[in-house]
Amino acid sequence: MNLRPLLQNNQVALIPLQESDFEILYKVGSDPDIWEQHPNRNRWQKEEFEKYFEGAMLSQSAFKIIDQTTGEVIGSTRYYDYHEANDRIKIGYTFYAKPYWGTGINSVVKTLMLDYIFPFVSTVHFDIGANNIRSQIAISRLGAVKVEEELVAYYGEAAKPNFTYAITRAEWMNRLNK
Repeated sequence: MNLRPLLQNNQVALIPLQESDFEILYKVGSDPDIWEQHPNRNRWQKEEFEKYFEGAMLSQSAFKIIDQTTGEVIGSTRYYDYHEANDRIKIGYTFYAKPYWGTGINSVVKTLMLDYIFPFVSTVHFDIGANNIRSQIAISRLGAVKVEEELVAYYGEAAKPNFTYAITRAEWMNRLNK
């Protein structure tokens, strides 16, 4: 399974993240509003964002998200925590520039990712901060359901309360066939 594919449609392209993408991605991620509901509300600060980016690079499965109509970088996301024995993977560490909030772009991005990964795993999990209502609503719209509450330590950060949402391959396929 390749966790660094090029995923694209006419709206977005998910391009594997490179070290040289730091400045352009930080330009997007330096907006404090993006992180106001996130467990690490200071991720907009360069030192905190550097930890986020380092974790993204170490994951070897992070993407920059490009708006296909403008060519602009609008955010980032990644696959992570693949467990072959449990037949599951996580999708997360996602953020978007504020002009893309409420536009449906999250559904477009996650659909590309889920369509790609489900031939390889039977379950996808999403870790979402307990206070991140925007992301909880967005992921629920895709059919994922809350399955657990736990403390999660994101790369280079202290553990914070999170909810785990899950969707199975069967649920995803059934949703598409309705």
